[in-house]
Amino acid sequence: MVANEPWRMSVDGEEFAVSRPYGEPGTYHVTWLTGPDPQYGFGFTSHPPAPVGTEQLEEAIREFLSQVDPDTGHIE
Repeated sequence: MVANEPWRMSVDGEEFAVSRPYGEPGTYHVTWLTGPDPQYGFGFTSHPPAPVGTEQLEEAIREFLSQVDPDTGHIE
């Protein structure tokens, strides 16, 4: 994982683009590529601010998906 270079992750049959902004350790931007709005997603910063592993990213994505309204495809 290189800062500023997005990579793809598959979680529970959904596809996401994940990126780490340069100079912001532990900060991630996650875009839901297979959702109803391909620009929709979320960001988070780990505490303490340090890179996280795949398991933590998957957990954050699952938490996001659990909050999405299935009718709108967005968090209400």
